[in-house]
Amino acid sequence: MEFRRLGRSGLNISEISYGNWLTHGSQVEEDQATACVRAALDAGITTYDTADVYANTKAEAVLGRALKGERRESLEIFTKVFWPTGPGGPNDKGLGRKHIAESINGSLQRLQTDYVDLYQAHRFDRTVPLEETMQAFADIVRQGKALYIGVSEWNAEQIARGAALARELNVPFISNQPQYSMLWRIIESQVVPTSEQEGISQIVWSPIAQGVLTGKYLPGQPVPAGSRATDENGSKFVARFLDDDVLTRVQKLKPIADEAGLSLAQLAVAWVLQNPNVASAIIGASRPEQVTENVKAAGVKLDAELLQKIDDVLDGVVETDPRLTVTP
Repeated sequence: MEFRRLGRSGLNISEISYGNWLTHGSQVEEDQATACVRAALDAGITTYDTADVYANTKAEAVLGRALKGERRESLEIFTKVFWPTGPGGPNDKGLGRKHIAESINGSLQRLQTDYVDLYQAHRFDRTVPLEETMQAFADIVRQGKALYIGVSEWNAEQIARGAALARELNVPFISNQPQYSMLWRIIESQVVPTSEQEGISQIVWSPIAQGVLTGKYLPGQPVPAGSRATDENGSKFVARFLDDDVLTRVQKLKPIADEAGLSLAQLAVAWVLQNPNVASAIIGASRPEQVTENVKAAGVKLDAELLQKIDDVLDGVVETDPRLTVTP
């Protein structure tokens, strides 16, 4: 495993991190989820990402139990706040002070830890003054409940505003967690340059484009049974890539992956790690073997000629519009 600094901070995280968005507490039984975490630990992954909303808090609890007994100082545990949790009361969502203060306590209890290394705003909240949100995060850092703060799916202007307030509050704002893959490059033109200026790294999700970049979805064929495309939560994210032109292009990436000595999935994960502003790529898994295989993308260097071949194959199907940053 290789490690990178997260933002302009002293925190080292593994190039490949393990996330449990659509698996723990929902798709995968707990024994299997624990086996996946064990595989991640065995592979040298030290960074684990979750959120309170995943399986309506169950995913955090599963991860907490799976990591129990591990040396806490050897792990980096990340979670997030924003989306509705609990019974759905009026303050069970968003980035107001009350919800943030109560959510961090619940997350720490479920994760069985005294602090998280990174606490992230899962989306930008247009209904709450940003000053209130950042002050609440700063208080959590000063209380020792989080070491650093970050965000997820904020656009460049939102990141810049948050970073300015973080400087005023003297709180370490060091990361953004966006979707990023060979097919989804919307952060490159605005988010990445702004983040570089502000000392912020990307921790990217869906580097394999919801499984499309494994090559398992074939043009003109039904989606495989049990795949992300058949899952109630995952299908809406993968649907945008299930176009026959896209799927045909993905199949044409196979010779390039072979040339690099990688599987298609490994090539996809290695590709996002070529961006110097990316600190880590989050992988998920429903089987331990998926972790073992995908972690082989760590440390891989892709030369300029091979990267150009990828661009040539995907020309015309890559999404680059920064206005597509996910917002509620």
